[in-house]
Amino acid sequence: MKKILLCTDGSSFSQNSYQYAAWLAPRLGASIEVLYVSDIRAQKAVSTGNFSGTLGIDASRELLNQLVDLEHEKAKINLHKAKLILQTAEQFFTQQGINEVKLTNHTGFLVDSFHEFEAQADLLILGKRGENAEFASGHLGANVERVLRSSNKPSFVTSHNYQPINRILLADDGGKSCQKALEFLVTSPAFKGLELHLLTVAKKPGDEAAEAYLKTAQHQVAAGGFTPICKLTQGNPEQEIASYVEAQNINLLIMGAYGHSRIRHLVIGSTTAQILRSSHIPVLLFR
Repeated sequence: MKKILLCTDGSSFSQNSYQYAAWLAPRLGASIEVLYVSDIRAQKAVSTGNFSGTLGIDASRELLNQLVDLEHEKAKINLHKAKLILQTAEQFFTQQGINEVKLTNHTGFLVDSFHEFEAQADLLILGKRGENAEFASGHLGANVERVLRSSNKPSFVTSHNYQPINRILLADDGGKSCQKALEFLVTSPAFKGLELHLLTVAKKPGDEAAEAYLKTAQHQVAAGGFTPICKLTQGNPEQEIASYVEAQNINLLIMGAYGHSRIRHLVIGSTTAQILRSSHIPVLLFR
């Protein structure tokens, strides 16, 4: 892995993502690009239409001049905000001894813009919610949902509070996206030496397919040097995964963005979406 793309908006969620990026980058031998997208809508103050019919020519001209000045001032403020956010990120990574950091400010819409930057990255990091959803507990930020829906790269969705990663859980349902997660675990140095848990949630008692998924995953990660703790359970996937995370004090959940046998939803897989909304730990998703 060569490059991490870290999307930030300066919110507390994105600032906590800096800590996870600082933990991941040296383990992956990766550089970091910090991307802040200035919303193009903020560049426009209000409509600058023709008011001469209601205000008169002179009053209309004066109002238009004031609106133009206001737009210029807002543009200056937004540029200053972008500089402060990126400088804060740079300062944090410098203090962590990470110097391979590129700072990028782009004007537009994050969902439309990030693809051109994502194309050069190997992993995407973003906060679970943004500056407009600081206290919207139980929800995902609108941009996060759209980015996860359209991104083709592994996505590391960070939680509100940072905690060191010592125990990781792979929720395996045998699907293609879970297979990608397994390959990453086996080939990447990111999680070597950490305690690895494997969990498969069966649909019914004696589910041979679920047993086979878990056994296959166990063999794969063992070949990569892990000695996994394996668990086969039964029930609602969201509830079973959440219960296991809490009981085992898991610090990072790894899973596929889409389930093996579920209909592909407009946003992301239903199990994945629910877990992301309720999770208090970061989630690494694979497509």
